[in-house]
Amino acid sequence: MLRKWSIAATLLLLAAAAQAEIVSAGANGFSIRHVADAPNVSAHLVWAAFSDVAKWWDPEHTYSNQASNLTLEPVVNGCFCEKLGLYAGIEHARVVYAEPVKRLRLIGALGPLQEFGISGSMNWQIEPAGGGSRVTFTYNVGGYADRPLSDWAPIVDEVMGVQVARLGRYLTAGDPEEKKEP
Repeated sequence: MLRKWSIAATLLLLAAAAQAEIVSAGANGFSIRHVADAPNVSAHLVWAAFSDVAKWWDPEHTYSNQASNLTLEPVVNGCFCEKLGLYAGIEHARVVYAEPVKRLRLIGALGPLQEFGISGSMNWQIEPAGGGSRVTFTYNVGGYADRPLSDWAPIVDEVMGVQVARLGRYLTAGDPEEKKEP
């Protein structure tokens, strides 16, 4: 029985991995895509989770190393921001399109990409799937950097893959942390 469970778990992990990809990458830009399924989770709960970004975002991928310093206002002109101190902070991205329970679009260059002449369009789409919701994340980035953006694509893809996976676990299990088997 345990062997069957291990095989099933491995197949599920492989299926999840197949839903992540670098769609395209070139010297001046790249596009990545990740999908998280949330069976039995309504689009309304997915939408609400966006504003609870501090509960699911990986603190290792923040400037402050504390996800609790993150906020995301899922309304037009809302900020995906991080507080760094009393007067210090960073705007990671700005909401430019909000269609509650369906789509959230932000514009911005994440992390180290901000120091270059780069912009990115980050899209979160929510669709009904399997009695729950499917979240499709895309991030299209273009501009000028210290090296071809195709070199940055795998790094950003890995970091954002972690975030989408954490969001999926938060939605389905209430905890974004990956459970390790004993």
